[in-house]
Amino acid sequence: MSQSFDASRSLTAFEQDSTLVAVIEMSQSKWLVAAVIPGVARQPLKKLDADAGALLKLLQRWRDEARKAGRTIGRIVCAYEAGRDGFWLARWLHVQAIEAYVIHAASVAVSREHRRAKTDRIDTELLMRSFLGWLRGEKRHCNMVAIPTMAEEDARRPSRERESLVGEQTRIVNRIKAVLTLFGIGGFNPRLRKAMQKLETLRTADGTPLPENAHAELRRDLERLHLVQEQIRNIESERLRRLALAPAAGPHAMVRLIARVFGVGIETADMLVNEALARNLRDRRAVARYAGLTGAPDESGMRRREKGLARAGNGRVRRGMIQLAWRFLIFQKDSRLVRWFRERTADGRHAQNHDRGAGA
Repeated sequence: MSQSFDASRSLTAFEQDSTLVAVIEMSQSKWLVAAVIPGVARQPLKKLDADAGALLKLLQRWRDEARKAGRTIGRIVCAYEAGRDGFWLARWLHVQAIEAYVIHAASVAVSREHRRAKTDRIDTELLMRSFLGWLRGEKRHCNMVAIPTMAEEDARRPSRERESLVGEQTRIVNRIKAVLTLFGIGGFNPRLRKAMQKLETLRTADGTPLPENAHAELRRDLERLHLVQEQIRNIESERLRRLALAPAAGPHAMVRLIARVFGVGIETADMLVNEALARNLRDRRAVARYAGLTGAPDESGMRRREKGLARAGNGRVRRGMIQLAWRFLIFQKDSRLVRWFRERTADGRHAQNHDRGAGA
């Protein structure tokens, strides 16, 4: 990652008399902007169109108001919740010499009332309260998300697109099999190269050809499946081409290095590097927190229990690391890590389940 900072608190001294603080509640068409202006008693709240230029003019107007009140603004900081808009606005504000931060939405404390009021105005108040605490250097107000560069964000696209296409491929296959089951047909594999030709020879349980509409639907599904499979192959071949042309240093070199481990493929290595290892994570505990692989203790009074994995981080990394752990049990049976795991779980009540899963 291009940025290195403490996500839980600001490491820069907060000078309230010379810092203009703004938070943005973003939606698809409108932005609601709240601010704390030095020397100005009111806390303005302005709704404007979803336009970065209009936001910049608003911040400059508020800076002029502070100057008229006798305060010199030496720092402008903005924050908004991570969501649909991603990081483009933060990168654009950085170019305009404005500090921008992206707040982890799940880290903002909200009311626990059963029917709590929720409006954009209330949300901006919560964001401002949490952001000010973060700027003061106080922990547990909120957490920030590391802002990737354009190149780092683009490097994730092939892996994420492939994951989406694989899911689409599974849905199409299941849909084809479900339609065939309605007519008592089983054992048809839509993934075969000659599946389209075999479709013409299928007969229902009564020995009759497939009905016209069902036959046409299955043909369209098979065409869609072949297109998805071709796109997956294109992504994989293009990635191998880039790896072959890449220099000996950087993320591509890391992908090649990890892929040399027995049981780890290019897809897993590429996902781990671009989603996790390219970030400036402090240690293995930080990696576990980022992937949501840490525990979730529930302790109150005499009650002591563990609710399992937190599952609060990057789902792609979490799934990949869990799959990688099982592959280690299968392909790295003699490694020190696997021997430690076997010894640790030998007398546990889940040991048989672990062995059964590893042999699957």
